[in-house]
Amino acid sequence: MSDPYETTEAHLDRLLGRALNSFDLPDRLVERLGTALAHSSSLYTTHHSPATGVWRETHQHTYLLTDGSSVALWELAYRQEGDRTVRHEVFVSKAETCLAVARLFGEVPAEAALDPALLPGDEEPDDDVAALAALFAAGPPAHRYREYAVEQSADHARRVLRRAENTDRPGEPVAERLRSAYAHRITQSFGGGPFLSGERDVAFSLYEHAFVLLDGSEVSLWEVEHTATPDGRHMCEVYESEAAARGAMELRARVR
Repeated sequence: MSDPYETTEAHLDRLLGRALNSFDLPDRLVERLGTALAHSSSLYTTHHSPATGVWRETHQHTYLLTDGSSVALWELAYRQEGDRTVRHEVFVSKAETCLAVARLFGEVPAEAALDPALLPGDEEPDDDVAALAALFAAGPPAHRYREYAVEQSADHARRVLRRAENTDRPGEPVAERLRSAYAHRITQSFGGGPFLSGERDVAFSLYEHAFVLLDGSEVSLWEVEHTATPDGRHMCEVYESEAAARGAMELRARVR
């Protein structure tokens, strides 16, 4: 946590002093930073895995210089599996930070990834129940990147729950937990259609809204958006698990 009374000079010295790679920064940049008059710091992303102990955060530090320009440094703080020591590295761009994450953890951070590949949506499902079940079933278990954006996450959770129209949507206990959410990430897990249901086409999308809470735990809401309604209007449903959400999509697609 930044000290609000810390001078900009002390803040910069502390940042460069703890960074393992500060010697990699261009000399000219360090000289310019020596003229910094003011600074601000913010948490950009956070990632953690309670099962392995892997943890990392990305912070953006912005400095106002005497010539009126500003310079941003990106700090990666992390703890690797089996290691209790928190290490720090600093970079001049977000792109370099993403490369460091790939080097250290063997994965591409979410903000650097290309648009996620969606499941094929140009195949018309068979009328057979088994075919529908296969279409909406989850794929093989895969690692989900937990690169969270620190935003108005509690408010986002409230809006997701508010627009849910299904009677079996998550109740007050889940809503209460999500009031402590401080970061979140949205991932599209399924997008397809139009599919023939009865005498008209319908479309489905499935989104995971993953939240990290102040106590360090993670909670996901699974949102189904579809047009499988009597009048063809757009409808949102929210579930506590991926299995329940995919089951709801299958059920809606079978309605004739």
